Amino acid sequence: MAKRIFLAGAAGAVGRRLVPLLAEAGFEVFGTTRRADRAAALEAAGATPVVVDVFDAARLAAAMADVRPEVVIHQLTDLPAGLDPARLSEALARNAHIRIEGTRNLVAGALASGARRIVAQSIAWIYAPGPEPHREQDPLDEGATGSRAVTVGGVVALERQVLNTPPLEGIVLRYGRFYGPGTGTEAHPGTTAVHVDAAAHAAVLAVDRGTPGIFNIVEPDTVVSSDKARRELGWSADFRARRE
Repeated sequence: MAKRIFLAGAAGAVGRRLVPLLAEAGFEVFGTTRRADRAAALEAAGATPVVVDVFDAARLAAAMADVRPEVVIHQLTDLPAGLDPARLSEALARNAHIRIEGTRNLVAGALASGARRIVAQSIAWIYAPGPEPHREQDPLDEGATGSRAVTVGGVVALERQVLNTPPLEGIVLRYGRFYGPGTGTEAHPGTTAVHVDAAAHAAVLAVDRGTPGIFNIVEPDTVVSSDKARRELGWSADFRARRE
């Protein structure tokens, strides 16, 4: 029997690239979306659609109990296309809310449904100032102010919940800044970057590989090191999906 994956955020930038990769790898994928009009696209990509809002804890728990996944993948975000500056401030607060409350509900559902592992999206550009390249054990910028403090607070809450809820095996993928199909930009963002296909592939690898903990998922540069992901997950920043 194929391993069951519950993918939260299957219709998002990473989720859309991730669904076919998981299906091609032989997993049975159940992908969430808040919008019923996206269900057909998820099914066409290879997932069984699950229409549910992550903030509806009771319905989410029921859906996860029905699926009984072995692995939960958390790719939920709430950001404007292309990170539109005019909408970004409000979106950062919503995104932090997903990372705090949405993660809480997903972790609770994973525990109740008997999942073995949870893999969650985080970000790699919130390390505290210090020697570079930053590695996974380096402190995050918890002394940040303004909008950065909102983002850091959400990330810290997400990571603590994912990594400290036994018996779940928690894997945190600290992604670089996305570019590529569905991200709103094809332009390389400079340092601390990752192509969306390589980001999705890291999540596929993390289903079965890697000891519980944190992995930086970024292209090689002098700011953040992804040596651990290359060593333990067998990840490569060069990965590109065949599907457009």
